[in-house]
Amino acid sequence: MPAGAAASGGGNRFCSSVAVHAFSDAQEWTGLQAWRTGSLNEFRSWGPEGPMKLSSLEMVRERNLDGKGASSLAEWGALVLGTPNPVDKAFLTHHAFRLWVDGSLPLGVSQAPDSPARPAKPELVHPRKVPQPKGTSLSPSAHALHNLAHIELNAIDLAWDTVVRFSTASRDLDDQFFADFAHVADDESRHCLWCLQRLSELGFSYGSMPAHNLLLRDCQKTTGSVTARLAVIPMMQEARGLDAGPRLVERLMGFGDARSASIAKHIAEEEVAHVAVGVSWFLSVCKQLGMNPASRFQDLMLESEVQLKGPFNYLARSTAGLPRDWYDSAYRKATVEAAAAVTTNKVAESTHNTEDGTSNVDASISNNSTTSCLPEVYKRLALVVAMENENAES
Repeated sequence: MPAGAAASGGGNRFCSSVAVHAFSDAQEWTGLQAWRTGSLNEFRSWGPEGPMKLSSLEMVRERNLDGKGASSLAEWGALVLGTPNPVDKAFLTHHAFRLWVDGSLPLGVSQAPDSPARPAKPELVHPRKVPQPKGTSLSPSAHALHNLAHIELNAIDLAWDTVVRFSTASRDLDDQFFADFAHVADDESRHCLWCLQRLSELGFSYGSMPAHNLLLRDCQKTTGSVTARLAVIPMMQEARGLDAGPRLVERLMGFGDARSASIAKHIAEEEVAHVAVGVSWFLSVCKQLGMNPASRFQDLMLESEVQLKGPFNYLARSTAGLPRDWYDSAYRKATVEAAAAVTTNKVAESTHNTEDGTSNVDASISNNSTTSCLPEVYKRLALVVAMENENAES
C-alpha cells in the first residue's frame, strides 16, 4: 500500500502518481544541430598539444583505401564490419563518412554480419575474467588505455551495425538517422586511433591482454527493434561511458599520465553527442509508433534484464537529454516517497471538518490531477533524500 493510503481513509484514489511514478520528459541536446552541421573532423592523431591532423604517411595510407566495390553508405558500413584490423577499420570509417558528407554516396541497402570481424587477439572472455593490471604485463595506464581502445573499437562496429542493419527500414527512418550514426562511427574511429596511438607510445598494442564481448552481445539482442537498439546502445551503454569518463581521467592523472588523461577527457566530452543522438531518435521513433518514451524505455530495461547502477554522471546525462528518473531507481523511489509524504500531509489537513460538518477530502481530490501531485518542490525534496541515501551508502 502506498504511503499515506491508510491515513487518507480513501485508499490510493487521491493521487495515482503516489503508486505510479510520473516520469519526466526527455529533452533534445541543445548542441545536436551544431554537431550535425559541423565540418568534418580531421584531427585523427594526438599531438603534443592535443588532437591534430594526420601525418603525411597516414594520409597516403588513407588515400590507398580499397572500397571493394562499395557504392553506398550501407555497403561501406558492411565493409567496415567485415574488416578485422582495428586501424584499417578506423581509416575505412573516416573515408566512408567523408564520401557521405561530400554527397558522393546514396544510403543504399546492405546486410549486417552476425558478428563483426575481429583480429586474432585479444582473446574475448567473460567480463569477470578480464585481468586486473597486476595480472598482466601492462602498466596501469596501458591497461586502462587497452580497455578504452576495446570499447571504442566496439563502438565503431555498433554504430555501423545500426546503419547497415536498419538500412532495410529506410522508408520508415529519415536519412538523418543514418547520417547521425555514420557520424557517431566516425567519432568513435577517431577515439580508437587516439587510444591505439597512445598504447603504442607506452610500448604496447591492442591485443596485449584479454577483453570482453559484452558490448556486442547487447548489440545482438537488439537486432530486431530500433527502439531497443537506441535504448540499449547509446542511451545505456554510451551513457555508462559518461559515468566512467571522469573517474578514468582521475585514475590516469593518479598514475602520473597526464597525456593519457587528456585523451580520456576529450573522448568523454565528445560522447555526450552520441548519447544525445540516441535520445533524440528514441523520442522520434516512439512518437512515430505512438509510444510513450519513458514507459517504453522502462519496458526495454526490464526486457533486457538490465539493472542500471551508479555512480552516475548526472550532469553529463542531463546535458545529453536523459532524465534522472528514467535510469536512477533510487532517485525514482525517493521521488515517489517524497510525493507520498507531502500528499499524506495535505490529505490529513483536508480531513478536518468544515464548519458545517462536511469533509473537504472529496474537494481536495477533485482539485488535484495526477500531474499536479508531483510539482517541482517534490522533486527537489526527492533529490535531497536521494543524496542523503547516496552519502549514507558511501
